[in-house]
Amino acid sequence: MSVTYWIPELTLPVSPDRDHVRGPTDAPAELVEYGDYECPFCAAAYPIVEGLLVDAGDAIRFAFRHFPMSTVHPHAERAAQAAEAAAAQGRFWPMHELLFANQHRLGDRDLLAYARALDLDVDRFARELATRVHLGRVREDLMSGVRSGVNGTPTFFTNGIRHDGSHDARSLAKALGLGVRTS
Repeated sequence: MSVTYWIPELTLPVSPDRDHVRGPTDAPAELVEYGDYECPFCAAAYPIVEGLLVDAGDAIRFAFRHFPMSTVHPHAERAAQAAEAAAAQGRFWPMHELLFANQHRLGDRDLLAYARALDLDVDRFARELATRVHLGRVREDLMSGVRSGVNGTPTFFTNGIRHDGSHDARSLAKALGLGVRTS
């Protein structure tokens, strides 16, 4: 009797037209994270990913996708919408950084303060949050994660395959096939 194993693969390929991407399109390695701004494990993974991106340089392309686990993290979906509202003004990555740095302060007043700190058009930002303009985009990420076998955060995909190992820099670099120095 043979046993067939299902290896979860990324069902929605990374596209610079829809995804928030850092690194060159032709990088030899690709790392995708499904994350939640209120998840403590995602916050712990944030500096690891940042260090890996610095160490790997142009050898890696990184994409972040939203996977708010709203039943456990009541502010996660709203924070993801705030990141998208910042993205609409060309400031996704700075907002991404602020949200993880201030993970325990994700109320609406906090999100507006971050928009001011990033010198965004705060009226537009507030209007987009109030009308949930970016909720569809956040849920699109969430559903692509579900279809790819994501059931918790952070979940990483290395070169299109779900990484079920440790989230330390050495393990991620190894899974990506990179021989980078890891701090």
